[in-house]
Amino acid sequence: MRLLLRADSSASIGAGHISRMVAYAERAVARGWEVAFAGSTANAEWLAARFDELAVPRLGTWDASGFDAVVVDHYGLGDLREEVNAAGAKLVSIEDGVFGRRPADVVVDSGFAPGPRPDDGSDVLLRGIAYAPLRDVVLRTHRVSAAPPLHVTVVLGGGTEWTKTVELLLRALRDTELPFVADVLVRGEPVLPTLRPDQSIRVAAPSPALLELFAATDVAISAAGVTFVELCCLGVPTAAVQLVANQEQGYRAALELGLAAGLGHADTLASRLPEATMVLRELLSDAELRRSLSATASATVDGRGVDRVLDSL
Repeated sequence: MRLLLRADSSASIGAGHISRMVAYAERAVARGWEVAFAGSTANAEWLAARFDELAVPRLGTWDASGFDAVVVDHYGLGDLREEVNAAGAKLVSIEDGVFGRRPADVVVDSGFAPGPRPDDGSDVLLRGIAYAPLRDVVLRTHRVSAAPPLHVTVVLGGGTEWTKTVELLLRALRDTELPFVADVLVRGEPVLPTLRPDQSIRVAAPSPALLELFAATDVAISAAGVTFVELCCLGVPTAAVQLVANQEQGYRAALELGLAAGLGHADTLASRLPEATMVLRELLSDAELRRSLSATASATVDGRGVDRVLDSL
């Protein structure tokens, strides 16, 4: 089987699409398939380096000719099925609700609770969190018990535009008045709040060390995107925030299913800072709440989504 992966990343797009394509590359290579990637990896090179480790070539332009299937994970590309099929390949299209939706031979929507979808002639619909693509490193990571104080990891998207949101979340975290050590994974230089003596914050750019942090994290603060799904698989108790429109459906479903505590939309965070502080205070102080979120999340996301999609293909 010859498989082409197509996705982009950037400061505005974020790194989630590349993370998902890495997961597809890992599982396809493990099956002995020939895999190539086409697209921009700007702002996500720490993820895309995995393509090089897998000997997956990165193509300057993309063309379905010579491939048996093309996996497209992209909101900005239109209807591609006729073009891909004419080249002799099947189209696998990854969508997040209406975002990235297009007719395909195989449609994958790995949301927690996908909504109704119109009949557009797509042949196979694989829908639900069972099809979530997760990287091998996530599946290999095991959480470890950390010594007090609580270890908090803050990770929001891959772009510098979320720096102000990070600053607000750190203020809310400080205002819990509880002891913590926080690692903040963000591009840019957020202004840190004045902390209590028993609170500390370390800032670093996103890197492959992220999973090592997650392994020892007591509480995560995350956007409701790809990273949140990884946190669920690991069973990390998480306070989720909705950054962009395509996360709305997943954010709401996560709260309804008991997978996360909710911090609301980033756009309203400044006006709701006391409420966010209360959510974080409860999460940091209530061990039983953390255990409940952890158990529910890890039972919901098993991390075997890519293999289910490739089996279907």
